[in-house]
Amino acid sequence: MTPAAQRLLRDNLQRATAPANHVLFDLDSPCSLFLLLYAGSIRVIKPALSGREILLYRLEPGDSCVLTASCLLGRSTYPARGVVETDLIAFALAQPVFNHLLESSTPFRALVFNHFADRIADLMQLVEEVAFGPLDQRLAAYLVARAPRLEATHQQIADELGTVREVVSRRLKQLEHAGFVRLERGQVQVLDAVRLGRLAGALRDSSH
Repeated sequence: MTPAAQRLLRDNLQRATAPANHVLFDLDSPCSLFLLLYAGSIRVIKPALSGREILLYRLEPGDSCVLTASCLLGRSTYPARGVVETDLIAFALAQPVFNHLLESSTPFRALVFNHFADRIADLMQLVEEVAFGPLDQRLAAYLVARAPRLEATHQQIADELGTVREVVSRRLKQLEHAGFVRLERGQVQVLDAVRLGRLAGALRDSSH
């Protein structure tokens, strides 16, 4: 990045903070700031009229939100909801500065579009799993990735997997009876990550 671009970035970055559970942006809300996440995490979810939700992706430190970039480029409103998962520290750029850097700075442009490429790959995997993956296998993969202990309600797990609480509760009970997990209030303890991994692996194998 050129000294002029670095100076423009440094002079215009605005520090922003938000507590856990704060709705950072919502469906059809306007978009005017480009965010770079410094600390904390954000869940980007797509709610349906039925009340169900599906997790599109999660933002971690070092990430930027591709939906935000897309809305800034297209001058459109948000098509999803962003909820702060853990206390957030971010740096924001106003739209005019974002546009200028995108046009004038090759490294900044590469940063934005590299994040686009990574996120599109993640979303393609999500579409494949939701469309073609049995819920048992998706749930197993979800639990293995968060072993040995997941702190989440059945409703939160259902939201992330794009299904309903009753179905998740029933599947978790089946996994508990089989000795895969132990259910506690607001928690799931993984007892046999190896067998769960085999179940999750069936999803990956079936996609090739």
